[in-house]
Amino acid sequence: MRGPRDIRHGYEDLGGLLSRLRRTQWIMALRAMLCGIIVGMLVSLYREGIDAGTVAARRGYAMILRDPRWIGVWICAAIAVGLLVAFLVAWEPMAGGSGIPQVEGVVLRGMHMTWLRILLVRFVGGLLCGMFGLSLGREGPSIQIGAATGQASSRAMGRRGIESNYLMTAGAAAGLSAAFNAPLSGMMFALEEVHRSFSPMILLSATAASLSADFVSEYWFGLTPVLNFTRLSQLSLTEYLWMVPLGIAAGLVGSLINIMLLGFQTAYSRISAPARPLVALVVALPVGIWLPMALGGGEDLIGFAERATSGVGFLLVLLAVKMLFTSTSFGSGVPGGIFMPILASGTLTGSVVGILAGHAGVPSGHVAVFAVCAMAGTLAASVKAPVTSILLTVEMSGTLVHMLPVTACAFAALFVSDLLHIKPIYSALLDRYVDSHPDEAAGSLRDSRGRESGNAVMEFGVEVGSPLAGRSLGDVAWPSSAAVVDIRRGDDEIVPTATTVMMAGDYLLLMFPAAQVTQVRADMDSLCGTGRS
Repeated sequence: MRGPRDIRHGYEDLGGLLSRLRRTQWIMALRAMLCGIIVGMLVSLYREGIDAGTVAARRGYAMILRDPRWIGVWICAAIAVGLLVAFLVAWEPMAGGSGIPQVEGVVLRGMHMTWLRILLVRFVGGLLCGMFGLSLGREGPSIQIGAATGQASSRAMGRRGIESNYLMTAGAAAGLSAAFNAPLSGMMFALEEVHRSFSPMILLSATAASLSADFVSEYWFGLTPVLNFTRLSQLSLTEYLWMVPLGIAAGLVGSLINIMLLGFQTAYSRISAPARPLVALVVALPVGIWLPMALGGGEDLIGFAERATSGVGFLLVLLAVKMLFTSTSFGSGVPGGIFMPILASGTLTGSVVGILAGHAGVPSGHVAVFAVCAMAGTLAASVKAPVTSILLTVEMSGTLVHMLPVTACAFAALFVSDLLHIKPIYSALLDRYVDSHPDEAAGSLRDSRGRESGNAVMEFGVEVGSPLAGRSLGDVAWPSSAAVVDIRRGDDEIVPTATTVMMAGDYLLLMFPAAQVTQVRADMDSLCGTGRS
């Protein structure tokens, strides 16, 4: 039991922390900037390795097609790599799959992440899978690499508690920024998907980290957008109406992707863990031989869909193969993300609708615009982070003039996904991870010596219309053992008392036992109005 003296000392330590935060918010930004530079270098190296692996995979499958005797070498290599990847994922389960749900678990649920093991498994496992061309993206792993780097940076700088949380979130934002050369998307991702609420300190840290990581990645890869769409025409106002059927199609595809990803993950759970990567590698063999465009994340598919040089039938075949291949690759639990495969599937969907719209009088030059818009729509329907999806699409394609149709398509697709009661893919994956690793989730609340990790401090924003807005602190039934220790209102710091009235836009800092982080987070989401479906 913690006595009054321990609690008083905890408040005194927290008071010192708050004082430092008020005086050194720009020092926090500097720390985030340094973290972003490191993340930019690591993610750029990871991108380089994944791209090289995909090129090697295409050459390898081409050799097998020319001379089938090479398949013996491929089988031996696949067995060795499959067993090694299975061992790595069993050694560090937090490094399996996308990485984004795990980062959310650390930030939102207080789960534990061992940064060095995460980096080792992400690089070794991810690069090995890339050499076989599995349909996996680099974005989720890049985000987790960024969060792990943020954790390592916070420890190197002697930061703990909420400051460490800020740096991990900033590192995650930097990871997305470096993966796509998309700093605005990185900032928004930190708020919309990882932290799930607006916080000035998170925004400042994420901005500094994203911009510095983007500087490194652009120096490494150049200033050309990741998806260099060269033939984007301008839609007329009447043609904007096509964003409704396009959004419906994108929403259906995004919803189907979620169903397939979770369904194949369930199917793989019936197979022994060492065999799962082997199954994914076996599926990659026919894809690599007969449809090499579907290998890797999907950048080649996106370029092909933009040009739309084939008929609708072949595009539908590519779409079906990509969705199935992504589901078999990701469902196996190997290290790899789904961002880029989702974007590729969306682009193919947009090209199909664009070509069909051509029969109704839409100029053929608009197919590329349809592809870009559907890319955002499919991602929004799957992830349910519409603002991030819109910004990411705009930054990746390098065009701002299509912001309106991209937005219209994204929200139409999101509406379809909501009508179908599709759960956000990363939330669903996080729930599954927690259910399948209950000991690890519970153990995350203990330190390296097995002791309870003490008090936690988290920040919550009061939304307009929430149960807290307009009420005094003393009138609220706060979560058990939680105490409001600071209120931030704009640039002001308010010392909380029982009569202090909370206003929409306030940020509350709560201190509570770390063992109750999940329950406190759920209770505060309800009180603040930040809960999401």
